[in-house]
Amino acid sequence: MTAQPRENQASAVETAGAIAYVRRMRIAIASDHAAIDLKTELRDWLIEQGHEVADLGPETNDSVDYPDFGYKLASVIADGTAERGVALCGSGLGISMSANRNPAVRCALVSEPLSASLAREHNDANCIAMGARLTGSDMAKACLTAFLQTEFADSLPDGTGRHQRRVDKLSNPEF
Repeated sequence: MTAQPRENQASAVETAGAIAYVRRMRIAIASDHAAIDLKTELRDWLIEQGHEVADLGPETNDSVDYPDFGYKLASVIADGTAERGVALCGSGLGISMSANRNPAVRCALVSEPLSASLAREHNDANCIAMGARLTGSDMAKACLTAFLQTEFADSLPDGTGRHQRRVDKLSNPEF
């Protein structure tokens, strides 16, 4: 399911009584069977906010393997089909590990908005993961709002460049 927003238009998002303005984006979302209800709710909410959303599955709560969906999500982020990704499983751990196997992906497991914001600001995270068994719907929306409205510090005019060199090391490790 996808929605087609107008390019670079901002939308107002209300979460926990606060209004934030978020640039509309192409977002991919994937889960395993344990997180399908949260995935569906977040997908619909993101579409309501005006984002173009690619739901990568699954479509039922039949048992599936989270690596398959983490890899699929990583692939669309790496090839540029999606600007941001949302990875969900029971704990958020397994699917984030799967997505992070792709060197182009920086998927941060978050459980509250500050971590989501810092993952973008300092680490240029292009994907967040959350655990459906650990994170409620309202908190997940607050995390998504923080993640989507925060820019990478080094992309801002006063960016110092110190974060970019660290991010580069994530994509090109020397073992």
